[in-house]
Amino acid sequence: MLKKLFDITFWKFILVGVINTLVGTAVMFSFYNIFHFSYWVSSAANYVVGSIVSYFLNKNFTFRNKSKDPMVLVRFVINISVCYLLAYGIAKPLVRRILSSASVSVQENGAMLVGMCLFVGLNYLGQRFFAFRERGPGEK
Repeated sequence: MLKKLFDITFWKFILVGVINTLVGTAVMFSFYNIFHFSYWVSSAANYVVGSIVSYFLNKNFTFRNKSKDPMVLVRFVINISVCYLLAYGIAKPLVRRILSSASVSVQENGAMLVGMCLFVGLNYLGQRFFAFRERGPGEK
């Protein structure tokens, strides 16, 4: 099972993730630190932009999913939403507890970074086994 989990698909996902992370990090930290949007708006902007890039690159390059079924996009959106809520819902209280003596800005920047890391792991599993997994005949 682990061998299948860490095959070439994993490394392609990591490459796409690097691209998404660079773009998303620039968006997220710019929104928070330059434009002074809130933690949630800044991290959400990261995932809106990153998700668009991720959908097209992972569908076509990483998972080579040729399906024209609109449910692929629906499953992708569900996956991204669940991963986002879990990652950032866990990250903020965790980092707030760990960095309790730090400023709110340091806590929230730290939470965004931890949230990104949690999101990547959850998202890989979700895209591989839910959003883009190959369906058998008659399976939806």
